[in-house]
Amino acid sequence: MQTKLYPTKGRGMSALTTEEYSHSAADVRRGFEASMKALKADRIEMFYLHGPDRNTPFEETLSEVNKLHQEGKFDRFGVSNFTSWEVAKMCEIAEKNGWVKPSVYQGLYNAFNRSIEAELIPCLRHYGIALYAFQPLAGGFLTSKYHRNQTEYEANSRFDPAKFQGKLHHGRYINERNFYALEDILRPVCKKYGLTEAECGLRWMAHHSVMKNEFGDAVIVGASSPEQLEENLVDLEKGKLPDEVVEALEEAWKHISGVYKYFH
Repeated sequence: MQTKLYPTKGRGMSALTTEEYSHSAADVRRGFEASMKALKADRIEMFYLHGPDRNTPFEETLSEVNKLHQEGKFDRFGVSNFTSWEVAKMCEIAEKNGWVKPSVYQGLYNAFNRSIEAELIPCLRHYGIALYAFQPLAGGFLTSKYHRNQTEYEANSRFDPAKFQGKLHHGRYINERNFYALEDILRPVCKKYGLTEAECGLRWMAHHSVMKNEFGDAVIVGASSPEQLEENLVDLEKGKLPDEVVEALEEAWKHISGVYKYFH
């Protein structure tokens, strides 16, 4: 069982949560204890700081995280959506003080968004931190659902423009460069080999990305139904993609690589 704390204080997120948290020592403990109460748990396997609070010194935050760890509240410490220099700084502070260090980084990574490769991945390798990749299918963009000039989106889906999350995903993925990469470069090759876009995206993650089992890396797989979850897990277990599909994904990334900064 895992839980996380996101610093919502001062970010205008009242539509998503009624509670506001920073990464102050008091709020770290308050947020952690509220989550444990909701989970009806005394101890969990992983506790994440799910994004940076740049108004609170790392020393204050990490000291309280370490106290919770020493109290036996959780086994492993993870971080998510921090920049590489922030990860390095946290690791150095924790090392200097003998505090628990992050062992997992949860980050956005997929065949259409590889922006963490240049700077963040070397940082994680240096400090022995595993990558747990979320949005391996680009939030569902790497499927057959989305097309150019699409005006209607499924209600309550990740791309529902009426929702907070939908607006984020539109800003991230709905643009002409992405659609050119998806519809003009990738889909024709997928069709040639009888593969779905989702299968190509997941097999790329498993066999052609920078992720490695030896570093403890893992893909976070989501699904809207048990059947979809099973299908995704089966796809992850399949072998390498045909060379032409890999080449198409590389060409797609070359076309869109200038669009993204890594998500933090």
